[in-house]
Amino acid sequence: MADELLQQAQDLLEGQIDFEGQKTTELISTLVLAISGLLAVTSGFIQQNIYVTLWLGLGGAAIAFLVVVPPFPFYNQSPENWLPSGTAMAGSGIEIDGRKIN
Repeated sequence: MADELLQQAQDLLEGQIDFEGQKTTELISTLVLAISGLLAVTSGFIQQNIYVTLWLGLGGAAIAFLVVVPPFPFYNQSPENWLPSGTAMAGSGIEIDGRKIN
């Protein structure tokens, strides 16, 4: 029972996402930061208030953090199928240039 709970906690905290998920998070963070930065600078300029600019920029960074950092399941929809390790492949009959690889 304790091992199961430990495994669940480890899976939750590791935050593994696949390569497509990494590309998605990069796109989301870029868009959120760009839009919030543009909104912050425009609002601050219109109101002539640097605090508005700073708080809106900070809010956009916080939103980007909350959307991108947690390992949501939709970031892991295309997991990679890795080859087995070298010891598991011993004698698997792989041939390269007519020679068997062990």
